[in-house]
Amino acid sequence: MEENKAVIGALIFIVMVIGANFIMYGIARGWAKPGNKNFLETLGQSFNPAQKKDDAMDELHRKLEELEKGKKTDSGESKP
Repeated sequence: MEENKAVIGALIFIVMVIGANFIMYGIARGWAKPGNKNFLETLGQSFNPAQKKDDAMDELHRKLEELEKGKKTDSGESKP
């Protein structure tokens, strides 16, 4: 009976240490980025890297569309 309590106590301790490390990793990673808004938002964004890739792709698509629009207007004005 005593051994079971010791094993359960050890498992709880290990889970707490791993959980604390996971949270600290998120906090440190969030603080390293510029433009932080608040703690919870930073923590959530640090664990969701896929959203950052989507944001970068959306920005790239917007830039390409702007460049294509600029080409169309420039090519139409340059012809006599």
